[in-house]
Amino acid sequence: MKKYIIPLIAVVLLSSCGNRGNGELTGVKNRPVYTAEDPYGMLHIPMGSYHMGTGDEDIPYAMNHQSKVVTVQAFYMDETEITNNEYRQFVEWVRDSLAHHFLGRQLDESENEHFLKHKKGDNEGDFIEPILINWKEKIDWENPDEDYQEALAPLFVNITDKRFYHYRQIELNTQILDYEYWWIDHRNFRGQIEDYDGIRDGMGGSYKEFDVEDSKTRFKGLYSNRPTGYNQGKGAFIRHEIVNIYPDTLAWIHDFTYSFNEPMTANYFWHPAYDHYPVVGVSWRQAKAFSHWRTQLRNSWLISQNEWMFENDFRLPNEAEWEWAARGSFAMSAFPWGGPYPRNANGCFLANYKPGRGNYIDDGGFHTLIVGHYAPNDFGLYDMAGNVAEWCEDAFEESAYNFAHDLNMQYSYSAIETDGIAKKRKVIRGGSWKDVGYYITNYARTYEYQDTGKSYIGFRNVQTFLGRQKGDNMNSASHVY
Repeated sequence: MKKYIIPLIAVVLLSSCGNRGNGELTGVKNRPVYTAEDPYGMLHIPMGSYHMGTGDEDIPYAMNHQSKVVTVQAFYMDETEITNNEYRQFVEWVRDSLAHHFLGRQLDESENEHFLKHKKGDNEGDFIEPILINWKEKIDWENPDEDYQEALAPLFVNITDKRFYHYRQIELNTQILDYEYWWIDHRNFRGQIEDYDGIRDGMGGSYKEFDVEDSKTRFKGLYSNRPTGYNQGKGAFIRHEIVNIYPDTLAWIHDFTYSFNEPMTANYFWHPAYDHYPVVGVSWRQAKAFSHWRTQLRNSWLISQNEWMFENDFRLPNEAEWEWAARGSFAMSAFPWGGPYPRNANGCFLANYKPGRGNYIDDGGFHTLIVGHYAPNDFGLYDMAGNVAEWCEDAFEESAYNFAHDLNMQYSYSAIETDGIAKKRKVIRGGSWKDVGYYITNYARTYEYQDTGKSYIGFRNVQTFLGRQKGDNMNSASHVY
């Protein structure tokens, strides 16, 4: 009987294989069809090739934006800069996550099970580590219970025991609003070009196959020049960040000496009058943390809808993307609106900047303006010139145009604490309400330090498009499918 078992198994296996394309290569069946949806508040920017850099006289002889032909992939971009109210959603999410954490850790076991998620099975009742929050349980900020209020106490500070206008002032403790996250440093997959802990070697991406023989990779060929990634998996490239995410509201004071800006410090970020003004005082690292949070917020929603397909991450634009988006369809023009001047034919200003010596108001603004005050460019993007300058992903290097690739050009450098200050420079683009006309041109580039917030720097996000171009489908993009 046993001699018939093996042939029978073989027949079953072969017959099961025969039901999959009759032995032909057909690809995996029943795959879902992906349909791109525009992210809320974002516009599609088509792929393109253009002359990046100065299209006119280099007036200050900066010599850091030479003309270079580059090509960029299609992507989505926020139609306006991130506003105070949008960034406040991030701040309140961090605040509420801390509140859940404090309540879950400090209340009695019979009460805390609602705020944090617990293990099941043999270790039932223990917290899941890292902490997972039960967002279905809402925070009752007015709960009079002493234990409840004591658990929430670290979130607030009494400014003083003295009373002002018959009430004691209590404020949010912004010093503990830290956002902790992990991200994968894909750039280091290309080779051990730099270590996040500051140990760097000179092998880099050109490090040849079999230069280093490893017992696990020597016969793998493809992986032999990246033994760390093969032996340790993605774990070797996971980075851990903790960033305090509250904007530097004091930027309005320390940016300008002998200037009265206390009302902006006191009100700009929290008052409803400024809800739709661009957020400022946000550092490059805070902007990166916001981008990560926004990605996770979107992916969490997709999971809740039983969607298996994630989208590309939200991130800061690189210089090539930013300039391509700013130019719209005007390839060689100095400004996003296509002309060589910051005024239109009627003499009206087209952006919020500093139009004259000591004169900030002829363009209709004073400090920042509500986003979208001026007309958009040809791509539909607002405020690509003026209002606030915008963080880019790139590290600032004067000669980057000379050595960076012409395909999705980007120069990145992960600065660490021990690096010199020059290595912590990040590109800002677009000029701001306090800048003269040169800085609001499409090609002008300058920098600020990655851990610095300024009253004239904000940001917007981009998301790489999945596929070639918006509007593609199997019928229009392929002669086969």
